[in-house]
Amino acid sequence: DSTRVPLGKHKDYINASYIRLVNHEEEYFYIATQGPLPETIEDFWQMVMENNCNVIAMITREIEGGVIKCHSYWPITLKEPLELKHFRILLENFQITQYFIIRIFQIVKKSTGMSHCVKHLQFTKWPDHGTPASADFFIKYVRYVRKSHITGPLLVHCSAGVGRTGVFICVDVVFCAIEKNY
Repeated sequence: DSTRVPLGKHKDYINASYIRLVNHEEEYFYIATQGPLPETIEDFWQMVMENNCNVIAMITREIEGGVIKCHSYWPITLKEPLELKHFRILLENFQITQYFIIRIFQIVKKSTGMSHCVKHLQFTKWPDHGTPASADFFIKYVRYVRKSHITGPLLVHCSAGVGRTGVFICVDVVFCAIEKNY
């Protein structure tokens, strides 16, 4: 229970864990979670807001091999926000690169008007139960995610929040250690 990510004042459950790794007094802080289901989209965005996450690293496609791996939890177009019970999610910008998609979201808490900007980075070249299409693409993606991260835990998810998520976290920590000559 010590690594569980609680939601709200009642500490509600979401399938997510805090991951804290320390390397030579440098702390790396993540939230590892599964891709949101239709019934957990609201909880997912609540977790992002409450933890002040400014980057989401998504390491899955929505559909892989004809199977839904993660539901779209964001608006598809720039002009139509995703309206949830407690949040409004706006897609402010997006860019499709060769191996990942960059989306910029503005999350607005309806009850307070408080807003929060999030960079959503979706790696698209690593199928479930497979390997990345290119190690070079994945390395560049991990480095881009790290450079984008400013505040709060780095939120990472694949479909189940275990395999690709765990590999991403390990690779990120190792790259940081190499860059700092640990």
